[in-house]
Amino acid sequence: MSDFVSASWSWFVAGATIVGLVLCLLLLIIAARRRVMATDNTTGHVWDEDLRELNNPLPRWWMGLFVLTVLFSGIYLALYPGLGAMAGSLGWSSQGQHEAEMAKANEAMTKVYAQFQGQPAEKLAQDPKAMGIGERLFANNCAGCHGSDAKGSKGFPNLSDDDWLYGGSHETIVQTIAKGRQGQMPPMAAAVGGAEDVKNVANYVLSLSGSPHNSIAAQLGKTKFGACAACHGMDGKGNQALGAPNLTDKVWLHGWGEEAVVRMINEGKTNQMPAHESRLSPDQMNVLAAYVWSLSHNGPKQ
Repeated sequence: MSDFVSASWSWFVAGATIVGLVLCLLLLIIAARRRVMATDNTTGHVWDEDLRELNNPLPRWWMGLFVLTVLFSGIYLALYPGLGAMAGSLGWSSQGQHEAEMAKANEAMTKVYAQFQGQPAEKLAQDPKAMGIGERLFANNCAGCHGSDAKGSKGFPNLSDDDWLYGGSHETIVQTIAKGRQGQMPPMAAAVGGAEDVKNVANYVLSLSGSPHNSIAAQLGKTKFGACAACHGMDGKGNQALGAPNLTDKVWLHGWGEEAVVRMINEGKTNQMPAHESRLSPDQMNVLAAYVWSLSHNGPKQ
């Protein structure tokens, strides 16, 4: 693969480009010097007995445009990149232009977000302008997973119910947006016991939230729940420092019922929210986090 990115390919591209332009000029010169016989300017091809192909010279205006095109190409290649790795005398690049445009846009956006700096989520939630910006940021960056109404779906948390795996403060939401989250539950079947023990623990977990369950199996599973308590706590109320879900509510992120809980114990689960700090500026994340916070606090004021 290194052969395709070596310097020799740059020289090859530059050489092929220059040779192509030179050949175009030679073709024009040869065509211009060719003379048509005064008595017969046909090519010798005859169709249908009397239909002959004429060999008329190219119009001068067409020749002039062709020459200008070749000259323009030479000037362009001298000023801009096009001859392999040569940057051109102007030093222009698409990456440089992109960075300049992004810097200009960021400068303009900084002025917009400056008015929201240092304000708590409670105050931003009362600002219709801030919430309007936050709503658009959410639609562009978050709605694909959490839904346009932020109510989520299986595997994607509901952001409107004030039930948070890692905490729902403004600062924590900013951190979640910036760094992302890597939620992982290891398979726990071996630690719990056999297949019957797994079913018993699943029923005990269901009993914690008052969900339909087998009460006898739940009693048997209570003693085995200790293997899960290290993360979820002995009372099953979870641990936001670890992102361990609260098992005493009826919010089931990855599926509900005995079968879903048994599968979770047997197979474990890895869930990831990507980091957005490379896509969003700190000011944007600040406003976006305030908008997300407002969704579980009576909604944004607009």
